[in-house]
Amino acid sequence: MSALSPISRAACIGGGVIGGGWIARFLLAGIDVKVFDPHPDAQRIVAEVLANAERAYGLLTGAPLPPRGTLTFCASLSEAVADAQWVQESVPERLDLKRRVLAEIDVGAPPEALLGSSTSGLKPTDLQEGLAHPGRLFVAHPYNPVYLLPLVEIVGGAQTVPATIAQAKAVLDAIGMKGVVIAREIEAFVGDRLLEALWREALWLIKDDICDVETLDDVIRYSFGLRWAQMGLFQTYRIAGGEAGMRHFLAQFGPCLQWPWTKLTDVVDLDDALVEKIGAQSDAQAGGLKIRELERIRDENLVGIVQALKAGRGGEGWGAGKLLKDFEQKLMAQAGGAAAPGIASPLVLLETRVSPAWIDYNGHMTEHRYLQVFGDASDALLRRIGVDLAYVEAGHSYYTVETHLRHLDEAKLGEALVVTTQVLASDEKRLHLFHRLFAGSERREIATGEHMLLHVDAKAGRAAPAAAHVLAKVNAIADAHAAMARPDAAGRAIGQKVSAAA
Repeated sequence: MSALSPISRAACIGGGVIGGGWIARFLLAGIDVKVFDPHPDAQRIVAEVLANAERAYGLLTGAPLPPRGTLTFCASLSEAVADAQWVQESVPERLDLKRRVLAEIDVGAPPEALLGSSTSGLKPTDLQEGLAHPGRLFVAHPYNPVYLLPLVEIVGGAQTVPATIAQAKAVLDAIGMKGVVIAREIEAFVGDRLLEALWREALWLIKDDICDVETLDDVIRYSFGLRWAQMGLFQTYRIAGGEAGMRHFLAQFGPCLQWPWTKLTDVVDLDDALVEKIGAQSDAQAGGLKIRELERIRDENLVGIVQALKAGRGGEGWGAGKLLKDFEQKLMAQAGGAAAPGIASPLVLLETRVSPAWIDYNGHMTEHRYLQVFGDASDALLRRIGVDLAYVEAGHSYYTVETHLRHLDEAKLGEALVVTTQVLASDEKRLHLFHRLFAGSERREIATGEHMLLHVDAKAGRAAPAAAHVLAKVNAIADAHAAMARPDAAGRAIGQKVSAAA
């Protein structure tokens, strides 16, 4: 079981855009996932979504993720759900189809398993009809891409028990998502009702030739879309009200609601001509980019926005960035609580793979990622000796003050990476480390990194002795490593010749 999540086994019924996103989100949280989807290309589609998700996570966070869950494709729905703790239904948006699928899940899944539906607008009460265990069914409506966008609307039906909602929220919170509980069920819930209003008006603007689809998208992404990404609607308008706030905004702009600015009460006729018009404009807007290319561009942009939000409010984080920051702290705490390795040999504290996000124009792992991997190994050692989040928040840490890297070989996409760490020396303020990076199944050495770390009192802004409990752990490792051979590359200067023995 993932130390983060209250569950270790999930089943996903449907592996399309949304189902594939759920699969990736669960797997990357360390949860085993069984999948049933009769589509002949289901495995290919899921593999492509998962590859994009892993690439996005490589950009999003350097925190140590739990070991990836096991992905299993099943020949039948009953096989997929037989031992699941959470079943996520993501089949097409037809009430009759969803009822049939949910009824089959209800029979095959353990009675205590949570049962979430990805429906975009159907009421959970309607989905519960005929189920033997209706109390465990709820709507878990996510947003695409599920592996990056954290929001899930949790909506209970007339027969959903409160414990189901609480358990669902706990699981989502544990895997880095934001489960928001909608107080009353209503068709399309909250998010899609807002999107429907905007979508309806947008279709009229295209039909009436006010603008084309690219112009309309530009209006959103260069203006209020940026505001919404970090502050939503009401807080944005609060600021628009100036010092007098929301009340002034409502007094000033409220009368506009009576003006004939929109056609929200009218429904545009999506006839063949309008469909072709929108389709042709959308094709032109895409500029030949394929769907997976567009997804990767979208993911990179979302990562950049979330990373900026993580640095917001003086580093405390804001909105989705604050959620990521909190999730990373959980990941760090989990890594710090892992079973301690022996210290009689170089420590193996970091194992990872070359992410698609790490590949440069030459097709190999780009230069700065070597430093990132060594930095992650140093962080793993610090957690090992007690320099955890609580220690850092108390105002003390180790800062890297000198680094020497050697690039010995190339790392290729997807290759397994292992870092070994040897403590060369230590005292009450200094920590001298030597990392070696190995790649591939043959464990060829591709880089070394020598680092000098200095213990600091961050509040005082100066070097200071480490705490006694930290020094005790450092000294134990340093004493064990003192008997090891000193690496030939230790202490080398740039350009220095390597000895024949090396």
